[in-house]
Amino acid sequence: MMHPMIDPVAFYVGSWGVHWYGLAYISGFFWVWFMGARVIRKERLSWISCEVYEGVLCALMLGLVLGGRVGYMLFYQFSSWLAHPLLVFRIWEGGMSFHGAVVGVGIAAWIQTRCHKLQFLALTDLILPWVPVGLGLGRICNFLNGELWGRPTHQDWGVVFPWVDAQLRHPSQLYEFGLEGLLLMGIMLWARRRYVRQGQVTGIFILIYGLIRFSIEYVRMPDAQLGFLFHTDWLTMGQCLSIPMILLGGCLLYVKAKPSIERSRLSV
Repeated sequence: MMHPMIDPVAFYVGSWGVHWYGLAYISGFFWVWFMGARVIRKERLSWISCEVYEGVLCALMLGLVLGGRVGYMLFYQFSSWLAHPLLVFRIWEGGMSFHGAVVGVGIAAWIQTRCHKLQFLALTDLILPWVPVGLGLGRICNFLNGELWGRPTHQDWGVVFPWVDAQLRHPSQLYEFGLEGLLLMGIMLWARRRYVRQGQVTGIFILIYGLIRFSIEYVRMPDAQLGFLFHTDWLTMGQCLSIPMILLGGCLLYVKAKPSIERSRLSV
């Protein structure tokens, strides 16, 4: 299969181009807003209102963009950032880090919980089940933009990215769409119904995403400016940044499961 070479600009408004990636961000935001507000109304949550939720999401969106951009410059373009500090503001040139976005969203969420007197894990449990839709749309846009391509493969489903070379390569963007988007969405919907203790849904999201991202890096090309890390032929920056997520998610699940384990022992 040859990459379809789709224009990254979806349409123009005058001379201003609206990119597919921007549409993915907007669509993901409105999905999280719509589903979260629906849960608030349907389950009659008393600790947060739809109006407060809307304001919180706007703050989180700002944290996502700032964290994603700063994280990209810090993790993947640090030497260029030192040489040209204003590069961090040139968002239109591309370059966002998911792990940086997680930190940015986490900081924004913490600030919002202090401002509105909310519980941090209750807020993340409300929001995170709907995030995989935005992740999946983002990965589709990565494929349309022809970025973040995979390593060479001999499999029939490989894709040729002609501006790279003539080799068949793993369409790692589509793998991530299936795993970070569809699979993670299914897991989160299941987790919402299965796990009721505060923080467990958050722990599952962090753990599963970290495992997915760590695994997918085996078929995804490392960033050209970094290559493989620590003189290995397999370890990437994405894997290094996913390890803390795996540990944090696992620890959170363990801590939140521990009281119920102790109660079950007492009941026996």
